[in-house]
Amino acid sequence: MKTRSLSGFCACVGLLSVTHAVLAGQKDIVDTAVSAGSFKTLATALTKADLVGTLKGKGPFTVFAPTDDAFAKLPKKTLETLLKPENRRQLTSILTYHVVPGRVEASQVVKMTKAGTVNGQQIDIKTAGGKVMVDAANVIKTDIVCTNGIIHVIDSVIMPSMDDIVETAVKAGKFKTLTAALKAAGLVDALKGDGPFTVFAPTDEAFAKLPKGTLESLLKPENKEKLVSILKYHVVSGRVFAEDALRAGKARTIQKSEVWIRTSDGKPKVNDATIAKVDIDASNGVIHVIDGVLIPKTRTSQGPATTHLGSNCTSVKSTRASSCTGTRLH
Repeated sequence: MKTRSLSGFCACVGLLSVTHAVLAGQKDIVDTAVSAGSFKTLATALTKADLVGTLKGKGPFTVFAPTDDAFAKLPKKTLETLLKPENRRQLTSILTYHVVPGRVEASQVVKMTKAGTVNGQQIDIKTAGGKVMVDAANVIKTDIVCTNGIIHVIDSVIMPSMDDIVETAVKAGKFKTLTAALKAAGLVDALKGDGPFTVFAPTDEAFAKLPKGTLESLLKPENKEKLVSILKYHVVSGRVFAEDALRAGKARTIQKSEVWIRTSDGKPKVNDATIAKVDIDASNGVIHVIDGVLIPKTRTSQGPATTHLGSNCTSVKSTRASSCTGTRLH
């Protein structure tokens, strides 16, 4: 997760919230950047990624535009590698991470902590000490008006997550049980696919709360169908950030059942699990970390949906929760 920033931005921040009349209004984003003379590398990259036509389109777009000096800060040969035809997808991902849909002026940016990009991931915005930052880049000029949007100039290239959901979970180091379960269920390749997906990811400690023997039982080949059902109950199609999830109040999982999302005692929750960390970007979706394992309900011949998880658990008819003797399950 990130936290947002953008340097020297408007009346509240002070210094740079000036409309640049020389570049303003008469040219689209691409032509404005080219005529400025300090975005040659950006223009080359846009051409290689075949994004020129897009940014000459109707829009509107807000572009956080790295200068030539910003691109020069990249590690040696990084830019050269990105500009190769075989790396076009990665280059496109990086460039679209610098573009926000709509026209967002500096006076609006300083009131934000995040913004969704054309890439799908969110940039973090932080205003402090008279400076505004986007991720780790300083905003050095603002409100360059174009016919199809607005440009804010930044001093570094910002990078989206290039790891998929599975890679992100593995690198975090606290989802070993989850990744083992995904392998046993044969779902690794699915969550490495294009997606996007939203995953409510239980930590190792969350799995440790399950009744004794439950996890071991679920990981057995003969229980693969049940394991698949449980894991799919943690996945929602699309990239759903926390703010949108809370606003919606519920989400339909790829397991076909719904999870309930709300705030309780000031904490975000999905069903009865607390969401400990939100909006962890991955290249193909977003992860929300939870402190309990979500268990979908099953239908019985006697009637309503119930939750079953071993001898220590009590079946419940609640639409949102399950309970276990001596153990809190989610």
